[in-house]
Amino acid sequence: MAVQEARQGGPDGGAHEGGCTCGDCPHGVREGHRRAVAAFLLKRDEFAAGRGVPAAVAHSASASRQWVSEELTQAAEAVAERGRAEGTAWLARLWRRTAGVVWAGVVLLLLGQALTAIGAGWTAARTAGLLAALVVAGALTAASWFHRARGGALAPLIGEDNRLSTSRAVAACWVLFLVFAVLVLVGQLAAASGNRERDALIDGLELARGAGVVTVLAVVCGIAVLVRRVVGLRVLGQRLQKVRAYRPRAADLLTDDSGRGSFADIQYVVISGVALVFAAVRLARRPDQLPDLPWGLAVVVLVSAATYLAGKYAEGGRPVILSVVRAREAGDLDAPIRTGDDIEIRGAGFVPVGAQGADRLSRMVVRVGPVHVHVPLVPVKGGFDNPTDSLLTVPVPAEVEPGRVEVQVVTAAGVETNRYAIDVTD
Repeated sequence: MAVQEARQGGPDGGAHEGGCTCGDCPHGVREGHRRAVAAFLLKRDEFAAGRGVPAAVAHSASASRQWVSEELTQAAEAVAERGRAEGTAWLARLWRRTAGVVWAGVVLLLLGQALTAIGAGWTAARTAGLLAALVVAGALTAASWFHRARGGALAPLIGEDNRLSTSRAVAACWVLFLVFAVLVLVGQLAAASGNRERDALIDGLELARGAGVVTVLAVVCGIAVLVRRVVGLRVLGQRLQKVRAYRPRAADLLTDDSGRGSFADIQYVVISGVALVFAAVRLARRPDQLPDLPWGLAVVVLVSAATYLAGKYAEGGRPVILSVVRAREAGDLDAPIRTGDDIEIRGAGFVPVGAQGADRLSRMVVRVGPVHVHVPLVPVKGGFDNPTDSLLTVPVPAEVEPGRVEVQVVTAAGVETNRYAIDVTD
């Protein structure tokens, strides 16, 4: 009865509360995911300590390892399902937050204009700036509503891997700023009464005045398009491994797929942000013309964009098998590889960046001849001892015929390594 009331939101049918994990409300989705993660971590650490293994399989090291791996795989799939549900609910809530941030910016602009107008007086440029902000905010709010299931106004900035794209975010900031600047000029032009004043405003749109900012706009937009093309081609060519995130995060703008800070991304965001602030100050000082970004600062932004693009070309790489040897326990005799033996596959790039979760690790497969062997999860306290980025341990199945066979790893991103030949004896 209590569970039914929790799912229905209590006796009065109100909002879900407490430990609701039904998935029908945002709190329930978050709480369900949190509990699933906690249960998985507890189970993993228990297995790492040697507890929880049934007596029926405890006598065999290989059987117990396989049983533990299957249990952890099922638990990891439950966590992944909860994570995907939480990500979907989070995106559905995001459009209201983005709209709130946009209108908060409009309020801050109004307050700033009101404070700076004390003594100087209210001008047509201030009115035009406020109206331009209202137009931009209204357009962003409408876009947020139409894309409310995909993140609101942030939907165009979310890449195919469900992460915020640094290049798209930087380009979008410059586009919105230039749209706002042009609308400010349009508003002043509509309010101008004299021919001389209108001519001065039209002259403010001359390319000679805004060449620097227009050049930066063209480059950052081109970088956004080019980066998408580069990443897509490298993924299709198996030169870059990409795994999908559960949901986008603000930290994606400054980090790589694993959450580590990325120099290329950080410098691009910081330098572009500084240039945007400079251009905004120039627009506030001279609202009758496009902001004249100095060529020195424009070149700095261009160098930053080139560095970011070079970083995209340099990241990643195809996984590779360097060697395959027979795994040897303490006290074992040296021997050739036989069916049933464990083999160690040594190389690099087996675990894609951002695929350190158990649900992704459990998707790794090793082809030993014609047989597909799922890489077993071997837990240790705080993580997994197998698989790792440079070492995999799998058994040679009995279905493999003796002779020369090829070994190949298929990562969680679906990328295949080179083939490595080994000799299997009777």
